[in-house]
This record gives sequence, structure tokens and C-alpha cells, in this order.
Amino acid sequence: MLQVCLNGVRTRDECASLPVTPAELAVAARDAVRAGAADIHLHPKDSAGYDTVEPCHVAAAVTAVRAAVPGVRVGVTTGAWTTQGAEQRLAQVRGWTVLPDHASVNWHEDGAVAVAETLLDKGIGIEAGIWSGTDSAQRFLDWPHAHHVLRVLAEVTDTDPRTARQTAAVLLDSLTAVPGVPILLHGEDSAAWTILAMAAARGLDTRIGLEDVLFLPDQSPAESNAGLIRAAEDIIGQSR
Repeated sequence: MLQVCLNGVRTRDECASLPVTPAELAVAARDAVRAGAADIHLHPKDSAGYDTVEPCHVAAAVTAVRAAVPGVRVGVTTGAWTTQGAEQRLAQVRGWTVLPDHASVNWHEDGAVAVAETLLDKGIGIEAGIWSGTDSAQRFLDWPHAHHVLRVLAEVTDTDPRTARQTAAVLLDSLTAVPGVPILLHGEDSAAWTILAMAAARGLDTRIGLEDVLFLPDQSPAESNAGLIRAAEDIIGQSR
């Protein structure tokens, strides 16, 4: 499965074509799905362009994207940086009225278990974000409901292409204790394409998009999420 990650924590200062508003996210999602994306991950933004999990912004983003790509699963972040504290974040997630199909939970963050259990109660799939270089794998494996998540996001934060593969291998080894749960392996910035190729070679789910990288495999600037998806499809096709 190839997921598109449309925007992430980035701002327009980093990428002029970054989709921010619900309408822009809808167009970007439509184009990415036409290019081959099978699943969508996005970060709802507030009026200033910053990440938020406020119910009104989540509803606007999810509703717009669903209308553009009916039948495609749409997910959002629950990153701790979206609010001023764990209690506020939990209250806002509990207040969601338009429910995404899935939401990512970063397991190294304070309050991750409470957010995950709220998502389970609401019937929202969980993408368990396990970052390299943290103790999140063990924290996740200690959670009694680990086998109930939709998938694990194995997130390689090592951006050096020379070492990222080994970092990824160590991360994957730490996740073998939850059989039957799909793993989506991805990298970021300078290691994004290296890790995508590794995921493809191992037959794992993966993702690409302006959240993870702003350039194509040939190092030219990426003009859109759809362009990144097309490049990823070429790499995945070569691994088959």
C-alpha cells in the first residue's frame, strides 16, 4: 500500500505549493490518488497555517478530502505539537464530530495511550507512530491493545542515507513482537527515497509526500504530491 502524506508540519515558507486549506488538500488528494496513492494522511491546519486537531478544522479537512476521493481512507495526525498540552489534545480529539478513518499516534509522546484509547472508543483506526531513536517501540508493545491498531508507522528519523537503512533495520527488528499488524515503513528528507526503496524491497507498506520530502529521486524540486507518488510508483514497480 502506498500512502500519500500531503503536508505534515511544514509551512508555505518551506514549500510554496504545500496544500494547507481544505480546498487545497482536496485537490492534492485527488491528484495523488489519480497518480497511484491508495491512502491519505494529512495535517489539518488552522487559519494561520499551523497544525491543529481542533474539531472544526479536522471536520473541514476530512470532509473536503473525502468529497474529492470517495472511498479512499483519510487519516490525520494527533501530534503533541498541535496543542498546548496533553489534556487539551485529548479533549479536542474527544470532540471530533467528523471522524477520520484513521489517525496517527506518536508513541513516544506524553498522553499517547489516552489518545489511542479515545480513538478506539470512537471506532477510528490507529496508526501507531514508532520513531527510531526513541523508546516508543517498547512503550507500544507494553500497551495491552497493541494488536488492535490499523498499522504501525515505522518512522525512520535518521536522515543520513548512509546510515538510515541500518537504523530502519533496527527499528523493524524491535517491532516483530506484534504479528499480523501491517507495518508502513518510511523515512524523511534526505533518506526518504532510500527508505522507500527498502520498504518496497521488503514488501512493506510505505508512504511519500510533501510531509516527508521536498525533492524527487533525481534531487530536483517536487512540485506536487502527485509527482512524488508517481516517482514512488516507479521505484516500487522496479522492486516487483
